[in-house]
Amino acid sequence: MKLTFNLKFLFIFLAIFLIEVLIAKYLHDAFIRPFGGDVLVVVLIYAFFRIFLVTNNKRLAFGVLLFSFIIEFLQAVHYVNWLGLQDNKFWSIVLGTYFSVYDLLAYFIGYLICLCFKG
Repeated sequence: MKLTFNLKFLFIFLAIFLIEVLIAKYLHDAFIRPFGGDVLVVVLIYAFFRIFLVTNNKRLAFGVLLFSFIIEFLQAVHYVNWLGLQDNKFWSIVLGTYFSVYDLLAYFIGYLICLCFKG
């Protein structure tokens, strides 16, 4: 693993971040916001790391998937309450508050998208 600066992944990260913000602000449907947003968040995190790291892309994608799964399972035990952030709207949205098997599926689809990226 080496440090770098990858402009391509910076642009990918910024584009996905903008899409995520637009989804959160303007889209209130039952599919794209909850499912599509979760697919994209895995790709967003992956792209962020790829801005700065030259590493095995499959391992990085798996690490992001594993991280996403851990956060989702922590939601099942209401970790936002443990952290005392349940009344903070920003952190409740960012960290999530409800466990869903569909979120795990969305994260896995995001992982598959990450595997499509080459160096």
